Amino acid sequence: MSILFPPALRPGQRVALVSPARKISAAELAPAIATLTAWGLEVVLGESIAGSHHQFAGDDDLRRRDFQRQLDDPTIRAILCARGGYGAGRIVDGLDFSRFTEQPKWVAGFSDITVLNCHLLRLGYASIHGVMPVLFHQEGGEMALESLRRVLFGEATQPLAVLPQRLNRPGTATGPLVGGNLSLLHTITGTASQARFDGHILFLEDLDEYLYHIDRMMLHLHRSGQLAGLAGLVVGHFSQMRDNSVPFGSTAEEIIDSYARRYHFPVGYGFPVGHEAANISLVVGAEAELMVDASGARLRVA
Repeated sequence: MSILFPPALRPGQRVALVSPARKISAAELAPAIATLTAWGLEVVLGESIAGSHHQFAGDDDLRRRDFQRQLDDPTIRAILCARGGYGAGRIVDGLDFSRFTEQPKWVAGFSDITVLNCHLLRLGYASIHGVMPVLFHQEGGEMALESLRRVLFGEATQPLAVLPQRLNRPGTATGPLVGGNLSLLHTITGTASQARFDGHILFLEDLDEYLYHIDRMMLHLHRSGQLAGLAGLVVGHFSQMRDNSVPFGSTAEEIIDSYARRYHFPVGYGFPVGHEAANISLVVGAEAELMVDASGARLRVA
């Protein structure tokens, strides 16, 4: 399947901020709104911004209705998911992408937004795995924010290069990028949002999970055959991992390695992708090249 890429943004265009998962306030987004305005964009706040239903940014119908409105509005040229949390998977089956396909636009976010990234890829459209507005101004996140701006405006991006890591597996791979949050990739297996992995370079990240959960999810990807056809694997941040009183005995990276070593694709660890300030934007669906050797690992995205 050929992947379609939305057009780059231009100054003066309108972008929407929505929250398809956890609730957030307009006040929390004020710094991000100022930044987007400084980029020359007109910011539209969706109904889900300041919506509230327990932990969600409004009930499922409100969040779905808000996202649908932005998909359908031809004057909205990008949809930026304000934050993650939990909830995108509860609304995705109710979304109608027919008007979106007539005039595609960028959808950007990460973590829980992995559901939408993969759903769009399955439909044949690229999207952005990158920093969300609630995190635009976290300390140390300047490169992450700049990388998002460059992708949105169609500017050239630099290859990602990381130092050698103990568990790296050397080799070169080419293929489209797919991936995101491991917990969400596990959750959408067998659903209408599951994206193909075969022939792709998979990237993984996660936050606040027990180590045995990481093993259980990697085991599932292995047993379900999703790792067998990978071209390559990129491992990002596995942040704030937890353990039981009786230790699991392996780090998250060692758990991933225990499954990756059963195959022959190259693997690069330590990439700046995930729940840390250095969360460089990746275009899901873009052709990429992964090179891993004694000098480290490099990911070049077309």
